[in-house]
Amino acid sequence: MTKPAYSRDIYTVSRLNRETRALLEASFPLIWVEGEISNLTRPASGHLYFSLKDDQAQVRCALFRNRFRNLVSEPANGMQVLVRARVSLYEGRGEFQLIVESVEEAGEGALRRAFEALKRRLSQEGLFDEAAKKPLPRLPRRIGVITSPSGAVIHDILTTLQRRFPAIPVLVYPVPVQGEGAAARIAAALRLASSRKDCEVLILARGGGSLEDLWSFNEEVVARAIYASRVPVVTGVGHETDFTIADLVADVRAPTPTAAAELITPNQNEVLLQLQQKEQRLSQLMLDRLRGRQQQLDWISSRLFHPRQRIDRTRQQLDGLAKRLYLVQLTALHAARASYSASLSRLQRQSPLARIKQLILVYAHGGNRLITAMKHHLLGFQQRLRQAMQELNTLSPLSTLARGYAIVQTTDTEEIIREASSVNPGARVKARLAKGGLLCIVEEIYDEKD
Repeated sequence: MTKPAYSRDIYTVSRLNRETRALLEASFPLIWVEGEISNLTRPASGHLYFSLKDDQAQVRCALFRNRFRNLVSEPANGMQVLVRARVSLYEGRGEFQLIVESVEEAGEGALRRAFEALKRRLSQEGLFDEAAKKPLPRLPRRIGVITSPSGAVIHDILTTLQRRFPAIPVLVYPVPVQGEGAAARIAAALRLASSRKDCEVLILARGGGSLEDLWSFNEEVVARAIYASRVPVVTGVGHETDFTIADLVADVRAPTPTAAAELITPNQNEVLLQLQQKEQRLSQLMLDRLRGRQQQLDWISSRLFHPRQRIDRTRQQLDGLAKRLYLVQLTALHAARASYSASLSRLQRQSPLARIKQLILVYAHGGNRLITAMKHHLLGFQQRLRQAMQELNTLSPLSTLARGYAIVQTTDTEEIIREASSVNPGARVKARLAKGGLLCIVEEIYDEKD
């Protein structure tokens, strides 16, 4: 069988699905898709699988378990949602599908739920605590207004500020108050005003509208910028019944933009009246003070003396003090001398010298008696020693030998021989004399009776 002139690239089903999936995922970024949830299932794995449909088509979707933290509300059949997803293909069955990253409800209901979820989370973090709210200045040096530069709101605020206290300068931070990117612009303006601190208070305002129109003031980035601001923030967003996250975080919430302008500025006429009253009171106080000082000056002038008179009087006082000091020192010296003499007398009476001399005499007499007693005892000991030596000499065998006696012993064991019968004739014995000794041979044994 001959091979064809060209070679064919044959795909397997697995290869086709794999390359198709790669082509789809590379061609589409993360996209937002709106539709209605149907065929929702949750197998034992914990992932969610459902279809997203409109009136003409549907697409399979997979929401994996590790993405549940991005859910604002629990998906359910029939719910109209916006999903943020990646376009993909399930290779095992060759099914076109969306890998869902997050799910949001479409319409105002979703916005209301998102509002409540953010409100609950920021409240738990303490962004609404009264302890964190900053007091408003009583009379601000400059007022900052963060709002749209066009429209009725900025006109109403400026008119109110001009009417109530025109002397306070106003700095406007123009920002969009709705639409894409409005929240980021509002947060940036808040951070700029906080860092520069050109104003002592800020008004964050816009006119009324639907929840979607006011949504920029429900964004987390705006809430955190208000909380981090070092300048007090007063919100006047929408009508009196409108309530936003920004109102909860702000230091003070006003029901309308005009009310916010009235809240932070005093009434000029009332301030002028108070100043006039304080001016009158201050003038009266100053007049009373001047009269009192004048009376003091008159009294001091009447008591004023020439400096030389004061010097002479001071010299006399110094002379008197010097005499008193001399007398006090002299008295103290006499007292010290008397005390010294008394102490010396007591010390002499308590001197141990006489006692020491008496003890020396006692010890000398005792020493003599001790020497005499020791001599007497030594003489007694010497006499007893001589007597003992005489008695010992009397009992000594040497004295017996000196009278002509001898001590006979065996030569081998040197045992003393007391009986003649204890040796045999011919035995060798030793005879110890008073001086020297004899070596003898026993020739015969006899009895003294014989």
